[in-house]
This record gives sequence, C-alpha cells and structure tokens, in this order.
Amino acid sequence: MQSGIPLKPAISLKLRLAIGAALLGFATILIALMLYLGLGEVGRRLDTALASETRMSRYAGLSTQAATFLVVATEAVQRGLPVATRIERISPIADQMERTFVRLHDDVAQAVAAAETLGLDEQSRYGTQSLGLARMQALLDRTLKGLETDTTDASHLRAYIDSFASGFDPLLGQAINTEVMFRNTILAGIDALRQRLALFAVLIAAAAVVLVAAFYLGLIRPQFRRLDQLRAAAQQIGAGDFAVALPVSRQDEIGLLATETNRMAAALHERQQQVAAEGARLNETIADRTEALRAANTALEEIDSNRRRFFADVSHELRTPLTVMLMEAQIGKKGPDDTHAAFSTIENQARRLNRRIDDLLRLARSDTGQLALEPQSVRLPELVAEVQAEIQAEIDNAGMTLEVAKMPDIALFSDPNWIRQVIVSLIRNAIRYARDGGTVRLAPETDPTLAGLSVTDNGPGIDPQDQSRIFDRFVQGSSKSSKQGFGVGLALARWVITEQGGEISLTSPLPRSDALGPAAGTKISVRLPIAKD
Repeated sequence: MQSGIPLKPAISLKLRLAIGAALLGFATILIALMLYLGLGEVGRRLDTALASETRMSRYAGLSTQAATFLVVATEAVQRGLPVATRIERISPIADQMERTFVRLHDDVAQAVAAAETLGLDEQSRYGTQSLGLARMQALLDRTLKGLETDTTDASHLRAYIDSFASGFDPLLGQAINTEVMFRNTILAGIDALRQRLALFAVLIAAAAVVLVAAFYLGLIRPQFRRLDQLRAAAQQIGAGDFAVALPVSRQDEIGLLATETNRMAAALHERQQQVAAEGARLNETIADRTEALRAANTALEEIDSNRRRFFADVSHELRTPLTVMLMEAQIGKKGPDDTHAAFSTIENQARRLNRRIDDLLRLARSDTGQLALEPQSVRLPELVAEVQAEIQAEIDNAGMTLEVAKMPDIALFSDPNWIRQVIVSLIRNAIRYARDGGTVRLAPETDPTLAGLSVTDNGPGIDPQDQSRIFDRFVQGSSKSSKQGFGVGLALARWVITEQGGEISLTSPLPRSDALGPAAGTKISVRLPIAKD
C-alpha cells in the first residue's frame, strides 16, 4: 500500500454490486409489472369492445328478423287467413326474435357486470340498453296478441302491424347507436391507454439507460481498471519480476487482493534472493562432488581394467594346465585297456572345466559390454545331450529327476555356447526354486519358423504380479538360493534369445493337462530361428 494516500471507506464491493443489481432488477420488475397491468387492461377493454361488436351483430340479426316478421304478418293479413293459420305462419319468426331478446338480455347483463370496476355511471349506461330491449319485447308481445284476435278485418289487424313498425325501428336504432357509442368510447380508451403505456415505456427505458450507465461508469469500469492492474502485476510476477507495488485506494475485496499481491511479490523477491544464494552454494557443492566423482570414476576404471586383466590372466593360467591335461589324457587313452576309462573320465572333466572357464569369461564380458554372439547351426539333439551331461550331476545331487522328451532332428541358428548356458541356467533355476517338485522336464518347442526347448518344473509357480517384471534387469527372487552361482539371469537370457531373432515366454500356473504334478508349476519356452541347411 502506498503511503500518503488516504483510503476510502471500506464499503464491500459485493454490497455495491448487489445494490446496483437490485436497482437494475427493480427497473426490470417495474417494466414487467407495467407491461403486465397495461396488457391486462388492454385485454379487458378489447374484450368489452368485442362484446359490443357481438351485441351489434345480434341487433343486426334482430332487425332482419323484425323485417321478416312484418312481411309475413302483412301477407297473412292481406290474404285474410284465419287466425289459426295466421298464428302458425307468424310463430316461427316470433320465436326467433324471442330467443334473440334472451341472448341480448344476457349480453347486457354480462356487460353490466364487467363495468362494475368502471363505476356506477358506466353500469347505468349499459343498463339503459335493457330498458330499450324490454320496450321492443313488449311491443312485439302486444303486436302478437293483436294478431291473435279472432277477426279477418284487415284494417283492424293492420293497425297492430303499423304500430309495431313505427315503434320497433326507433327503439332498435337507438340501441344500435348506443352500442356504437360504447364501442367508440372503448376504442378511444384503448388508444389513450396505449399512448400512456408508450410514454411510461420511454421514461422507464430512459431511466434504465441512465441507471446502467451510472452503474457501469461509477462501479464496473473502475473495478475493471483495478483488475487490469492486478493482471499486469500477475504477468510481471510470472515473468520473474517481483518489483510490484499495486496502489491500494480502497479496502474492499479488490483492495485486499492488491494488498496480498504486494505482500506475495515481496515474499517472492526475498525468496528469489535466498534461492540465488542457495544456488551459488549448490554450484560449489556440485563442483566439489563432481571432482570427487571424477576421481572415483578414475579409480573404478582402473579397478575394472585390473578385473579384466585378472580374468584374462586366470583364463591363460587355467587353460595352459588344462591343455596339458587333455593332451596327456588323450595319450593315456592309447595305453593299456585297464586305464582307458580313467583317462576318458579325466578328458571329459577337463573339457567340462574348459567350458566353465569359457562361461566365466563370457559372463565377465557381458558385464563390461563386450558381449558378442556367434550364431551357427546347432543340432537340437546334440544341444540337449550337452545340457544333460552338464546338469545331470546337479540334478542327482538335488534328488530330482530330469525327464527328456524325444527331440526332433532340427538345427537351430544360434550361438552354441550361449544357448547351452541359457538352457542350463533355466534348469538350475528350477533346481533352486522347485526342488520339492522332484521333476524337471525338457521338451521340444516347434512351429513353422522357430524351434527350441521348454523347461517345465513342478514347483509353486510365479505370482502373477511378478511375471510382468521377471525378465527385467536387476530383478531377483527373494530366496537365498537366488544369489548363489553365476548362471545367466533371465534378463540376460531374454537378451541372448531376442538378439538372435528368437522368443522366450513364461507360463505359470500350468494347465492341469500340462502340469507334472499337483503343484502350480512353471514353464519357460525358448524358441530360435531354424537353421537353413
């Protein structure tokens, strides 16, 4: 808040907006009420005018009926018809006139009732119509009684007809003139009411325009100006410039928001300075740690180089005596027959130890990123025989049985050492985790383009939540046996298989038709491309 600027009274912006909205709403209600009352009055007057038109129409019908009555009565008198015939000829038209009188009396009664709100004078004016109707009706009754006289004297009967003609027409004309006057008066009143309503509408519209202009210029536009200042301040803060000082001239909602914005900008500016100081200290720490990591990385590179050199030295030191042993065993096999079996055993074990050294070196290279695959044609039966020869001792020591199904004479296109090591590792996993099942089964897996082996155990199976990640790197089982030996892990096995265009899949639990026993069991299938002969 700027110092030296007096604050205006803290009138709530909500209250001012509510007052302005109430005034606009009052003007709207006033206009609606005026329209409602005006239209209602116009409607009532139009109904009155329509009723007058209806009565005039009935008077016109009554005039026609009276003319017809005169014609029929005059004809009957001139022809000298007997009284019964005369009455029979006149009665239908006389009945029509009576019914018209009844309707006109009802219409006048309704008009008198409708004029009740207009005052006694208006009711009296409508009531005079009833007197004229009564006189016309009495004149008709008197004429009918005269025509019912049992005489054929034409002059006597014509006197009644002339009396009806001379008296009925002025009464009817007076009634019609009165209705015309009523109708003209009503129409004039409607026009005057329309003019008053138009004037009121213009005045209220002008007042509404003035009220809206005052509401906008006096309240809305100043608030928009203050909101524009807040938006500019927010954009300034968003751009990282916290030097914000919004003017606060009124302690209403926007004023309070401006005050909080100023406070927030000041806090952010202070925090920015703190972050800058912390960043400088962090950069110093990062520089120190980077130097330490660089030194540690150098040491690790030296250690890794020593490790690789160690494996190379071990390979050389182990292979030299193994080569001598193999040569001596081969020479010994040519000696006496009683030593042939012993030297054969020594040769086989030496070859097996040589393969283990190769396995050790391959695994070491895989950890250093120097892994290389050399795929070639590998006969499936020969691969299974090598696997069985290498793993049978471990199967026997575990007290388990290795079932080997008949293998088709198919050649796989794969690195022979790596595929052998992958299958051996899968069987070792079964020995570790499914020892209680007692059985491991090797069976062929073939389709038109791929072929391979499946390793099935009778163990507890693998939890469904673990199956999606069991081939990921750095995922190990929780049992102690999972950390023994240096066999190929499932992540590396999948890489070896897929890198050669093959597939590796897992099924657990097994369908009862494929299971080796009552346990859930696990089946891992390895398929590789079929070698082209």
